Amino acid sequence: MAEVGAHLTAAPAGGERPSVFEAVAQDSLMAAVKPALQHLVKVLAESNPGRYGFLWHWFDEIYVLLDLLLQQHYLARCSASFSENFYSLKRIPMGDGRQQPLAIAGLPKRQHWKSLLLLVLVPYLKGKLEKLVSSLREEDEYSIHPPSSSWKRFYRAFLAAYPYVNMTWEGWFLIQQLCYILGKAEHHSPMLKLAGVRLVRLTVEDIQALEKKWAETTPSQTHSITSRVQSALSKALGGIAFSLSTGLSVSVFFLQFLDWWYSSENQETIKSLTALPTPPPPVHLEHEASSALLPSLKTVCPLCRKVRVNATALATSGFVFCYRCIYSHVKAHQRCPVTGYATELQHLVKLYSPES
Repeated sequence: MAEVGAHLTAAPAGGERPSVFEAVAQDSLMAAVKPALQHLVKVLAESNPGRYGFLWHWFDEIYVLLDLLLQQHYLARCSASFSENFYSLKRIPMGDGRQQPLAIAGLPKRQHWKSLLLLVLVPYLKGKLEKLVSSLREEDEYSIHPPSSSWKRFYRAFLAAYPYVNMTWEGWFLIQQLCYILGKAEHHSPMLKLAGVRLVRLTVEDIQALEKKWAETTPSQTHSITSRVQSALSKALGGIAFSLSTGLSVSVFFLQFLDWWYSSENQETIKSLTALPTPPPPVHLEHEASSALLPSLKTVCPLCRKVRVNATALATSGFVFCYRCIYSHVKAHQRCPVTGYATELQHLVKLYSPES
């Protein structure tokens, strides 16, 4: 199954506490998925704005709904988020750790809804806040509000305070991770502490229970129309979540590669790798032949040897001719008369001079 097939390695006795590398890796997994999906949606929107433009405009809202569905599916089935289950981890309530519930038991309702809100809502609000700060900074640079405007003073104070708030937020996570590394904390993230849960590795019993649960899933007997509708809706939502989770499990490496490839730090490398070299000048023609074909005056057409009329250049070679001359020649020979490069009529480029 997708949920239990990611990693089937059981934790040894006494090794239930995940390492900091596992904990941080599962955090970075979902952080890499959104930018990669965002780039794919951007490509679709630019290719067909009329059909896919709304996906780009409402991307944050569509993504948070899909994320909500995905995380709800995994929390209910595996007591873990998608990325945590991918790394064979589960969530258990804080308290007595001697008797751990199985992954299929699910979390208590209080911890379940706290986990769901902190997994989905907090990243969404943080992203919206960052976009708001970015737009306010642009408005501050090109604002037409008078200096004494109370609104201008307010958002300037907000912009001045935001870096310190953001630094405090990131520092909170960093201190929590350091405490986790040193064994002084049970959580690597403050979000887990707020949700009242902690992460542990899946055990052999968890994996066997998950496999058995998927093997024994049978349609329940429903009699009333309401219960049938609820059952059909639950199955449909579960199927969508399962499809999303399976697709993400298969394409997670591809999404992370896209995120790395289109990251701002990698743009210079991409430009250096994709930059085309300057095409060399034609070398297959003899100097005498080319000099005999090209006129001494730059305003003369190489074909009719008269002053050019309706100057037209060839995109394949850059030489300029009369439109009628080069049109007839390319139509008949499909090549440039000077360089011999293969040429088509679509390579004719009309030139407009100030005199014309």
